[in-house]
Amino acid sequence: MITEIKLGLCNPPEPIYLYVKKGELSGESYLWYNYNNDKTIPVQQTGLTGYISELKLTTKEFKEKDNNKLDIVVRADEVYIIRTGRETNFAKSFLLAASLIQDFSKPLIIAATAGEENVVFCNLYDAATKTRIHSEWNRDADWLAIIDSIQTRLQTSKNSHIVSGEPILF
Repeated sequence: MITEIKLGLCNPPEPIYLYVKKGELSGESYLWYNYNNDKTIPVQQTGLTGYISELKLTTKEFKEKDNNKLDIVVRADEVYIIRTGRETNFAKSFLLAASLIQDFSKPLIIAATAGEENVVFCNLYDAATKTRIHSEWNRDADWLAIIDSIQTRLQTSKNSHIVSGEPILF
């Protein structure tokens, strides 16, 4: 596959981290944000369309405590990493919906949706049909087993393209 390389000024090929939080800055509400020089930059769009390529479990230290995070790696116009707490409603609603997907070789829309107070949920949509992937809420789900199952299907989706000779879109 030959891709044209754009010459000129650009941003380095580093992932763009999106953090999940229901917040307000200068009178503007937001559900996602990123950082630039330790300054919070609200992201006004509430959806991200792309290919989910990986889930990672990470631990970050905050105020001398370990915080467990779920990183959702999305390939789009750039590489985005949605970072959220593993125990958040966003992470759980994402995992429940993603657990229903069999083929991750198709683009999805990951949408942040405001709930009551400071709660943010995740809705997943098929990007081609714009239909929501409905899942039943299950507060007692085996989250690590769901993550493992999704990671296995993500790997299978990547490998199926290699075997078939199709270009990898991730």
